[in-house]
Amino acid sequence: MTRRQSAAHAAALPGVTPAGAASPVERRLPRHRMSPEEMHRSVQMASAAAAAAGASQMSSSVAATVPGTATASDATTASDGSGGPPGQAGSPTGPEDPAKRRNRTLVFTGLVLSVLLAALDQTIVATALPTIVGDLNGLEHLSWVVTAYILAATIGLPIYGKLGDLYGRKNIFIFAIVVFLIGSMLSGLAQSMGQLIAFRALQGIGGGGLMIGAQAIIGDLVSPRERGRYMGLIGAAFGLASVGGPLLGGWITDSWSWRWVFYINVPIGAVALFVVITSLHLPKHPARRVQLDYPGAALLAIASTALILVTSWGGTTYDWYSPQILGLSALALAAAAGFIRAEQRASEPILPLGLFRLRNFLLPVLVGIAVGIAMFSTISYLPTFLQMVNGASATQSGLMMLPMMGGLLLTSIGTGQLISRTGRYKIYPIAGCALVIVGLILLSRISESTPYWFTAMGMAVLGMGIGALMQNLVLIVQNSVPGKDMGTAISSANYFRQIGASFGIAAFGSIFIHRLADQLAGAPASVAAAVPGGSINSLSPSLLHGLPVPVQDVIASAFGQALPPIFLLSVPIVALGGVLCLFIKEIPLSTQSRVEAAAE
Repeated sequence: MTRRQSAAHAAALPGVTPAGAASPVERRLPRHRMSPEEMHRSVQMASAAAAAAGASQMSSSVAATVPGTATASDATTASDGSGGPPGQAGSPTGPEDPAKRRNRTLVFTGLVLSVLLAALDQTIVATALPTIVGDLNGLEHLSWVVTAYILAATIGLPIYGKLGDLYGRKNIFIFAIVVFLIGSMLSGLAQSMGQLIAFRALQGIGGGGLMIGAQAIIGDLVSPRERGRYMGLIGAAFGLASVGGPLLGGWITDSWSWRWVFYINVPIGAVALFVVITSLHLPKHPARRVQLDYPGAALLAIASTALILVTSWGGTTYDWYSPQILGLSALALAAAAGFIRAEQRASEPILPLGLFRLRNFLLPVLVGIAVGIAMFSTISYLPTFLQMVNGASATQSGLMMLPMMGGLLLTSIGTGQLISRTGRYKIYPIAGCALVIVGLILLSRISESTPYWFTAMGMAVLGMGIGALMQNLVLIVQNSVPGKDMGTAISSANYFRQIGASFGIAAFGSIFIHRLADQLAGAPASVAAAVPGGSINSLSPSLLHGLPVPVQDVIASAFGQALPPIFLLSVPIVALGGVLCLFIKEIPLSTQSRVEAAAE
């Protein structure tokens, strides 16, 4: 063995550990003997909205930039931990197998399509809701069309992660795709709001498994050093879906029918299902009998449901101090306390509490919560500003948010490429937090008289920051936790980010409503009289455009004064996240995948 090969294995990280190997802490220390290891923990929640364009761009990018599967001998040429010049340390040196490269590209494309669908369905329905309500006559249940999906997907995240760790990922992932497709078809066939809400929950059960399963599978197939390239594309897809979902949903509704918002999932999902069944090959999972953590799963579901309902109803359907919200909050706290106690006793806990003692798990989770608050609150309320203040339609507001997608795409893919070349990753979350703060400050300065180029600049900077953060935080988690807990760790990070995003949207929305009421308090009585129903809460962009011009100007000015300053509320939260990033430990990235290690 060459000295370089020995150094490579000395820098490799814990993953699949042979019997008699040293402890995880010892394995991170430099050593001078071979250790067949490394495990994967990959991929950021994904999916892209500009369906055909986004998917084809990602597919072509993978084919052009992603290296083939490294052989066992190639994997020994790893970084010595110094990062080294691009293209040297940590790069495969032997010729790649074209068949393996084609298979990996095919599998990755199928995984991206799966995650694209799951993330897209969180936002694509938004612009179709008015039409859906008109057809199914259920205005009072409007919010549940979105809430049912998010609630079911959020509850399923940690459960899918644990099941994949215990029983293998391929069959669990196939199950999730099938459930998602059945839910999509039934949602398109729904004849009432009750049916649609139930079928959306079924769709969400599958959607949670798609997001987590794809990330964990790529963690099995791709080495940490090469994972950055894949994760950059996955992160870009997730961001595109989050920002572009409403745009795509509006276009489908206007061009075809709202039912095709759900039907379009079926052919795309069928392709992904076929690819996964025929092309995905993972090591056989050892059969063993385990005691599933049913109490933990039940308590987690109760706590998650209560939390989501608090964030969905608080300040809107019910006052924050109403008995309903206080009761749900108490239920969430009690269930969370019971969940912690159940996890301490379980032989196979849904969420091993020992993970929180790992610095490189806890810190990225906390930073991810901050990113979720900033990202989703901005994405949720910027279209409101563009429509109510700038007079844009739903489709136009989606197009006007393209600068955010462009910035996110640039840094998500760009940082992934840089990580694969250099092996360095700690700097990108720090820089991402700084960019997010700058973007939020710029957006807090917009008003009814601000030119669009300034708003676009703020959105682009914010998108660049988010792109540098999301998938790289997941990479840090995947590179730092024990291989047996990889799926659990990935799902937990996504779960807490989703919960943080829900709280951020609810809290900022409540503050915005109070600020708007204060702005309109001094308006002439004719303004309130002209608003249908006499309440600003029932005012939509279409209703606003039908009011007399003087009334429109007063209301648009009130929105312009009340909304932008709430973006500043995220600044200290993201700044705290940036400080936490400074304490993340940069562990060298191995070039050996979990599948390759298992093959040895």
